[in-house]
Amino acid sequence: MIWRDGEQIKQALETTFTAILTQRMQGVALLNPALAVQALPFRCAGDDWIGILVTPWSMNLLVFPGPDSVWQQLPLGAKFSRKLPYGSFEFTLAAEPALGRYGQCSLFSPMLQFADQAAAMAAAAAALNGVLSAPAPRSVSRRDLLRGKLRGA
Repeated sequence: MIWRDGEQIKQALETTFTAILTQRMQGVALLNPALAVQALPFRCAGDDWIGILVTPWSMNLLVFPGPDSVWQQLPLGAKFSRKLPYGSFEFTLAAEPALGRYGQCSLFSPMLQFADQAAAMAAAAAALNGVLSAPAPRSVSRRDLLRGKLRGA
């Protein structure tokens, strides 16, 4: 499947996972009734699209393939690493008929610690901004620099 933009992915995810909620997840004890299915807009990251999906049962960092993504050829259930600005993350290859293949990396499951949708979406936005940002450089004291030592090393 070729995605035109991040909004198209967001809408397809919300439609698909709302159907999963009503058709496959009813009666599951780990659902947080205060939460709904909602995705953040997906961002282009190298050859792929990166974003986060919040559901009443989980929050996942998702990667959708661009046209040149090699990982989409792996078998379903295969694990693969994707380097993002913050570091390398392990994804599991999944698929849904309406979405095609995508990688998922669990951030929270279950979602019972979130009081409401606003709290879950704030955590999702912070997580996405975090993984798409490089870590802050370590600070080095002048004394350690002159001694050839780095903090935390």
